[in-house]
Amino acid sequence: MQDEALRLVRVFHDMSQTKLAERLGISKSYLSELESGKKSPTLELLQKYAETFSMPLSSLLFFAENVGTPTRSDMVRAAIASKALKMLQWIEAKDQVE
Repeated sequence: MQDEALRLVRVFHDMSQTKLAERLGISKSYLSELESGKKSPTLELLQKYAETFSMPLSSLLFFAENVGTPTRSDMVRAAIASKALKMLQWIEAKDQVE
């Protein structure tokens, strides 16, 4: 889910992979691998990502959280994160229609 959250935040802010990669100081191909789930971002890179989009790092981590053996609170957080991602996907689709 981490890769999808990173991609959707970028798309929501209407930023190309090339422009974001430049701002983060990484290659476009590396950003593509992050967004496709082939690579995992470092905490330092996530911090740069959060700063680029003027959002708290905790928001990115909230979406990126991997749940091992889920507790009740883990399931609630996962459900909320899932709904938030669906909302971002809906916004992305709506913007593409317009």
